[in-house]
Amino acid sequence: MELLSVTMNDGVMQRSEIEGKDNSSEDKSNYKVVRKGDMVYNSMRMWQGANGVSSYDGIVSPAYTVLTAKVSICNEYFAALFKNYKLINEFRKNSQGMTSDTWNLKYPQIETIKVYLPEVAEQEKVASMLVTLDKRIAAQVTLVEQLKKYKRGVMQRIFRNMSVVSPSGFETVKLSAIFKKVSRRNNKSEIKNVITNSAEYGLIPQRDFFDKDIAVDGNTSNYYVIEQGDFVYNPRKSNAAPYGPFNRYEREERGIISPLYTCLVLQADIEPSYLAWYFKSNAWYRYIYDNGSQGVRHDRVSMTDDLLMGIPVIIPSKEAQLKIAKLLDCLESRFQTELSQYESLKSIRVALLQQLFI
Repeated sequence: MELLSVTMNDGVMQRSEIEGKDNSSEDKSNYKVVRKGDMVYNSMRMWQGANGVSSYDGIVSPAYTVLTAKVSICNEYFAALFKNYKLINEFRKNSQGMTSDTWNLKYPQIETIKVYLPEVAEQEKVASMLVTLDKRIAAQVTLVEQLKKYKRGVMQRIFRNMSVVSPSGFETVKLSAIFKKVSRRNNKSEIKNVITNSAEYGLIPQRDFFDKDIAVDGNTSNYYVIEQGDFVYNPRKSNAAPYGPFNRYEREERGIISPLYTCLVLQADIEPSYLAWYFKSNAWYRYIYDNGSQGVRHDRVSMTDDLLMGIPVIIPSKEAQLKIAKLLDCLESRFQTELSQYESLKSIRVALLQQLFI
């Protein structure tokens, strides 16, 4: 039978859809049979919401618990109910174990938990509303992902086909020809606005990113001071920025940033927004790949000053710079609008679940 798994966010899924191959034990004689409509939960992660109603017939690991209905119910209603934060809190309180790593919700404990059971017709109405909302959220997720992919594709086409974008001509210069390094230091530790350079969110206050200040008060005298318009390079690699994020600081308030980063001031008459998009593209990756070394740490580019200042920068005509920046700014604005809509829909769903299962 099909091997199934229980995920935190998507409930019961086919293992082949998650891993692409079967890494389970060869002997499955002790595995549990699941029928469509059964509730399956991970006894070690039930307090985190690792459960779901199965849409498949299949088998699951003995580590899972399979519940089947003894009375007539609406499966979709209970799928939502089991994700409600109050019921999950009950799962946590009834889990056994000394620490969260060992908490285990066994059947004798979950059996005693009481839930409100409305008439099946009412369950179906609630489920229908939630299913409609979930479909709307899924459609919004698809739109957001399509816009992200489209924006990335447009960026790459622009910087790979500069002769088309700027028929009047363009040149390629080294980073050192248009930037100089920031030398401003927070010597008296007067500036408290600590900035972090994120691949996903750009240059933002550290407190917004980590929900707390990482830098210790009185220990920032060696930090660089950055001002609106400065560019900052972070050598830490990620999926979104395989050679590190290179972003422009947009805020009016001066900030300070770790000396592990490289801060740059533009010295040439080039549209800053164009450069900001250039460094979000992969137009300069090949240079780092060919000339850089991986260094001791696998998660960080071994970036010397000479390597950084030698990064090639494609400079089209001023008119083309403005057109490129305007186009990509418009795409980004549309993307952020749809992303905000997605976040709003998620908030509506959370609030709705709280109200429905009081």
